[in-house]
Amino acid sequence: MSLYQKEPITFDEYLQIRENTEELLEYIDGFIYMSPFPSTRHQRISRKLLVQLDRFFEGKPCEVFSAPFDIELKNEKKDGTKIFIPDLSVICDKKGFTDSRYVGVPSLIIEILSPTNQSHDLITKLNIYMEYGVKEYWIVNPMLLSITVYKLNEKNMYEQHDMKTEIGQIHSGFLDGFTIELKEIFSEG
Repeated sequence: MSLYQKEPITFDEYLQIRENTEELLEYIDGFIYMSPFPSTRHQRISRKLLVQLDRFFEGKPCEVFSAPFDIELKNEKKDGTKIFIPDLSVICDKKGFTDSRYVGVPSLIIEILSPTNQSHDLITKLNIYMEYGVKEYWIVNPMLLSITVYKLNEKNMYEQHDMKTEIGQIHSGFLDGFTIELKEIFSEG
């Protein structure tokens, strides 16, 4: 994840830049960050997770959205403007939808690491998602063939709920009954 510009800009300036580029740009309190374009492996993992989540939500009130879909994090306790493009977002509170993005706090966010964005997803996003109250945050690491699930505890802090590498099932703490076989997610094709 690289900084797109060195000087802070307004949210309106960010929106103008977004209209005139094909880049995947995120906005955090005046600064623009450029997301890497996903690799083939990244896209396969994202698709497999999307399909399994979509099946799980049939007949349920939550929906899953895949990138590129903007999430503007907003809650009554936090100031500033933050626009993220998570790889997958699970949204259960439908009040925040606009024509172009979701404004609010998703229930679950999944980020798939790329070699160039690891620290941004592992540190910056983890802390911001926790501060805003995203109930569960999954970090998928294709290089290590691992998935780590962080769940908000009663003190509104993330604690590791589950973590598996290469084989086994990963379990959601938020989505009762939702499990995934790692072997299926990381298999080629």
